[in-house]
Amino acid sequence: MTENHPARADGPAAARVAVVTGGSRGIGRSVSGRLAQDGLAVVVCYAHDTAAAEETVTAITASGGRAIRVQADVADENAVAAVFDRAEQEFGGVDVVVHSAGLLALSPIAELDLAVLDAVHRTNVRGTFVVAQQAARRLRAGGSFVGFSSSVVGTQFPAYGAYAASKGAVEAMTLILAREMRGRDITVNTVAPGPTATDLFLDGKTPEQIDRLAKTPPLERLGTPEDIADVVAFLTSPEGHWVNGQILRANGGMV
Repeated sequence: MTENHPARADGPAAARVAVVTGGSRGIGRSVSGRLAQDGLAVVVCYAHDTAAAEETVTAITASGGRAIRVQADVADENAVAAVFDRAEQEFGGVDVVVHSAGLLALSPIAELDLAVLDAVHRTNVRGTFVVAQQAARRLRAGGSFVGFSSSVVGTQFPAYGAYAASKGAVEAMTLILAREMRGRDITVNTVAPGPTATDLFLDGKTPEQIDRLAKTPPLERLGTPEDIADVVAFLTSPEGHWVNGQILRANGGMV
C-alpha cells in the first residue's frame, strides 16, 4: 500500500533517486538521511510505523532534501512493485536500492517456535529476494543495490541461528545478483554490520551484555547507524562503483 505525501520533487528528473527499505528507523533512517544529504531523492519505505517514517521525511525535507514515504510489506511482491512505481512517478526512476528492512528473533535452535522462524525468513529471505528482483528489473545504468547481512554470520553467536541463517541466504543471493547484472553497469554488494546501537540491537539485552559486545571489536565500542550509513553512501557513490560483488563486514574489526 502506498501513501501520498506533499514532498513531491520539483527538481530535474535526471537527479539520482534512492529507495531505502526499513528507512524509517535505525540504520535505515541514517542511510535515508545520508543519501539525501548527498543529493539523492529518497523513497522511505516502511512497514508499520507511519510516525517514524514521517519524522524521517520531515528531517530530510527540512534540510532541503527531497523525500516521500511509502508503506509496504517487503515480502509482498505487489506492494514492493508499487514502491518502485511510486519512485518512478515522483522522481523519474531508481538509481540506488538499499534494503535494510529486517527482522531479528533470538532463541536457541532447540527452543525456537517454527512460526517465528517462518516470520524471520519471510522478511529477511523472501523480502530480500522480492526487493532485489525489483531492483534488478528497474535500476538504471550506473546504479547500485546494497543488501544487509550481519557479522553474526561469521561470529556465530548462540541464539542467532534463525537470524544468521537468513542473513547467510542474503549474502549468497546478492553475490549471485552481482554476476547476473553483468553488462548493465550496476553494482551489488552486501553490508554486514557488527553490534550497532539501534533499537533492534539493544532491545532485550542487559547493560552487561551490551557492554561485553561493545568491547568485542578492537575499536572497543558499538557501531553507530551513522557508521553504517557512511559505508552505504560510499558503495552507492560514483567513487565506490568499482566495489562490486562483495560482503563488507563493517564491524570495527570483529573476527
